[in-house]
Amino acid sequence: MSEPAVRIANVHKRFGETVAVRDLSLVIPRGSVYGLLGPNGAGKTTTIRMVLDIIVPDSGSITILGQPHLAAGVSDRVGYLPEERGLYKKMQVRRVLRFLAELKGVEPRVADRRINEWLERLTLRTPEKDWGDAKVDELSRGMQQKVQFIGTLLHNPELVILDEPFSGLDPINAQALKDTVLELRNAGKTVIFSTHIMDNAERLCDSVCIIARGDKVLDREIARVKADRGP
Repeated sequence: MSEPAVRIANVHKRFGETVAVRDLSLVIPRGSVYGLLGPNGAGKTTTIRMVLDIIVPDSGSITILGQPHLAAGVSDRVGYLPEERGLYKKMQVRRVLRFLAELKGVEPRVADRRINEWLERLTLRTPEKDWGDAKVDELSRGMQQKVQFIGTLLHNPELVILDEPFSGLDPINAQALKDTVLELRNAGKTVIFSTHIMDNAERLCDSVCIIARGDKVLDREIARVKADRGP
């Protein structure tokens, strides 16, 4: 059996008197879509940030792609879309994406090819309009979120982590991102995303973990969750 994409063992995190995550253990298989479910404030974003080494756990251990936490070189194999969106509003879309690709070590020629491919794939580049030439603040909110999603994927990461990726999107743009998540899994990537909407998890995930007030309530394959719920 291959090493899982992410292994979290007995991780605990407290902020002052508040326990954000309590003794959490998860094993996320490679090549799967894994959902972190729970209401706002449940501990989903804290868990993601600990996986990414943005926040250090108080105790416990995390391994990513077979290596301890974000060891040297591992970060370039991970793509992350944070819950707090942020792009340079006055920059041209292509310039923003080239910059994000450069941060991950992608050569300019390769970056330009991938940018055009992704813009077309997510209908931001059509025969009628190439939104890559526009400034970010000329785009709708949904289009901006697509651009940031593209920036997450330009370096072809093995592990993709998306924090509330469908929040605030209209149904058409949300579906475009959902289709891409399934394409990533079919290409052998591992995708972890947080959501507070069970329907998203049922349609996309192979397995889910439900977190409430920092505690793991459930962790199992989505087929078993549906079977347990009954018709």
